[in-house]
Amino acid sequence: MPASVSDAARRLRDGLHEVVVGQESTIFALLVALLSGGHVLIEGVPGTAKTLLVRALALLLGADFRRIQFTPDLMPADVVGTTVFNPKSGEFSTRHGPIFTNLLLADEINRTPPKTQSSLLEAMEERQVTIDGVSAPLPQLFMVCATQNPVEYEGTYPLPEAQLDRFMVKSATGYPSREQELELLARSAAGFNAHELERAGLAAVTSVDEIAALRSAVRSIHLSEGLRSYVYDIVAGTRNAADLTLGASPRAGLHLLLAAQAAAAIDGREYATPDDVKDAASVVLAHRLIVRPEAEVEGVTATAIVERVLQAVPVPKEAQPEPAATGPA
Repeated sequence: MPASVSDAARRLRDGLHEVVVGQESTIFALLVALLSGGHVLIEGVPGTAKTLLVRALALLLGADFRRIQFTPDLMPADVVGTTVFNPKSGEFSTRHGPIFTNLLLADEINRTPPKTQSSLLEAMEERQVTIDGVSAPLPQLFMVCATQNPVEYEGTYPLPEAQLDRFMVKSATGYPSREQELELLARSAAGFNAHELERAGLAAVTSVDEIAALRSAVRSIHLSEGLRSYVYDIVAGTRNAADLTLGASPRAGLHLLLAAQAAAAIDGREYATPDDVKDAASVVLAHRLIVRPEAEVEGVTATAIVERVLQAVPVPKEAQPEPAATGPA
């Protein structure tokens, strides 16, 4: 099964590269979240392909897709839905909001106040939505891909800690290199239009049912006892970091373990290694940490603290499963 996960990841990666140049770390974060059933937060300045990446992923999955443009006047009912009264029948009925979809793009999520941001909390954790006391399950694939502008930009609201902790991974889209941006210009000169992805030949390369099967395969990736201890020691190390006021939660440890499994499956292996944990640690942990103000003034970042913890925690040796015992000759 890891081979099938690796093949699907390759197809998705190749498809994304048909419309996006570079952004390797963000594509890795998207694939890890998709294959392990998590949610992803993409941060970057305008014009760095955040929305384009998610739109392209939706086409490649062939899944139901909805987009919500988060604005200061957006209300929770605009996201989850509400009950409406029909004067002709004299009855109330439930009108589902755009959250009832497989892939939800929460565009510029930090441009709406925390009250509306919190409308996603139940959906992201429990895969259901409660409207006027009645709970309804969300579709099988349900995944939130949120984009946000850097929090120091005017008109943005920092996401609450409870919201951030529900995002399995966070990745930043930076400016492309000179070669990458020249490639973008060349594609545009050749007629590529990011608003017409279907005409660019982008089509589904997988399905909702296949992704569900691949998620089960990811969870079957072997995790040695030493690797589990390694993940705990990393998470505990953030809680003891002097430059932090808030370390990683137990949910963060679970997400890091899942991300390591997904990274191993993407690589075609049946077992996760410490390198898989290291590759995923920054995108899984950094956004959950709160740096002390005095440390921020000195230029300390959450990512740097994660790297410091990784260097301090001893790396376990065993990772592969023990060979099956054989009977007497």
